[in-house]
Amino acid sequence: MIASLLGLALFLVPQEDAAAAAAPAERPNIIIIYSDDHAEAAVSACGSEITRTPRLDELAAQGVRFSQSFVANSICGPARATILTGLHSHANGRVSNGTPFRDGLPTWSKLLQASGYRTAMYGKWHLPTDPNGFDDWGKVSSYYTRGVQTADGFVERPGYSTDLITDLSLEWIAEQPREQPFAIWINYHASHRTWLPATRYLTMFDDRQIPEPATLFPDFAGKSPAAALTQMRIAEDLFPAYDLKLPVTGDQILDQSAVSRMAPMNEEQRAAWDAAYGPKNAAFAAAGLKGEDLVRWKYQRYIKDYLRCVAAIDENVGRVMDFLEEQGMAENTILVYTSDQGFFLGENGWYDKRWMYEPALRTPFFVRWPGKIPAGLVDDHLVQNIDIAPTILDWAGLPVPEEMHGRSLADLARGAQPRGWRDAIYYHYQEYNEGRIAHRVAEHDGVRTAYDKLIRVYRHDAWEYYDLRSDPLEQHNRIDDPAVAGRVAELKRRLAAFKVEFDDQTGKPYPASEAEAD
Repeated sequence: MIASLLGLALFLVPQEDAAAAAAPAERPNIIIIYSDDHAEAAVSACGSEITRTPRLDELAAQGVRFSQSFVANSICGPARATILTGLHSHANGRVSNGTPFRDGLPTWSKLLQASGYRTAMYGKWHLPTDPNGFDDWGKVSSYYTRGVQTADGFVERPGYSTDLITDLSLEWIAEQPREQPFAIWINYHASHRTWLPATRYLTMFDDRQIPEPATLFPDFAGKSPAAALTQMRIAEDLFPAYDLKLPVTGDQILDQSAVSRMAPMNEEQRAAWDAAYGPKNAAFAAAGLKGEDLVRWKYQRYIKDYLRCVAAIDENVGRVMDFLEEQGMAENTILVYTSDQGFFLGENGWYDKRWMYEPALRTPFFVRWPGKIPAGLVDDHLVQNIDIAPTILDWAGLPVPEEMHGRSLADLARGAQPRGWRDAIYYHYQEYNEGRIAHRVAEHDGVRTAYDKLIRVYRHDAWEYYDLRSDPLEQHNRIDDPAVAGRVAELKRRLAAFKVEFDDQTGKPYPASEAEAD
């Protein structure tokens, strides 16, 4: 079977007490479904005003939704290193997509595997080492693909990756002995740039315009200089063929990459693609749009393709849920859905992520465990992706390594109120690069509490402070407002304290003496 060759990602395994830990057959299966760049604003269970996600809504309604879920570093590779290790980026080595990963660290996959779980990973990996701690794995990249890279080599299996990753995962689950618990990590490539929809969704939303965000045409006055320098602008940084699916001319930026990504399509898929985009591209060429009208067209092309990719995610999450019901496995399987980070859907005029601003910082995060997690629960504690590894270990009845920065969410998921829960999170982004195709997001760190946020953009020696109660869109930097000077000083001390707590001396260190002044 292809599944035995390819191996899937992890499943989380909850556990209620030591007695359950002694009975392997009773240990829960754990499935983590992990999408890429899926913004809360594109999940109707999280209040989306631009799309509907019925199967994700169903999952959220059947368990707990963490309404204040954040990442520690909003970029793909580092996010994956953090979910595996429970560590902030500086401690696991993967501070950017181009830095090493400390593969020898304890991970939930290794620890579950050693305790008797069957483990697998299928889909996007985005770490420089091969998957470790997984009995089976298969790496699938891009949207339209020719097959899967496994430990034994490349296996041809063409298809649309969101569908294929689900196929491989369900095949693997079906092969597992019922007396042994499993954990699998299902890693979708969607909804990552460049947003290539499945052919069945190519005309979705053609009959309507998607509402524009209030800040599609941004004003960066008052923010650090880094905001205006960022190359994630819908107006200027979405390339014609690569991002916007306009015809390749051969002299545009990333034209060759646009051709390469289409190469795995078969004749039927390519015909459907041309039939969907050809007339719309012809209409665009005839319109001769300029100025704000052109930006609005680019936004519609971008957001519709993005949401079409989300539709396939939603559909395939439903496939996993249906499979568990059909196989009689739902009751003893913990099902998790989250994303590696959020994404800008036109806010500040941007696409992409990286920034500590809310659209990129926040993630959808749902957990279902029938009979153990109350249905319809909404938890508003501050949780972060450093908490996922400790939670998985806790569910599996395993001790959490002391060096992990996160904390188990198992009690919160049951509706309990654990003592001493955090009242702030720490964030640190460090991938800066130059060039026309670079995003040019300056290195920055910061602190976010339940109601406000401090950002230090240290490349520019600049600070930003936002009161999220009165300014949820983060448009009014009050760093120089005397009325909040005391609060800013308090958060600066908190940032310094986090640097000490997590021993983060990467980037531009912030004086530890500040922590002592609190």
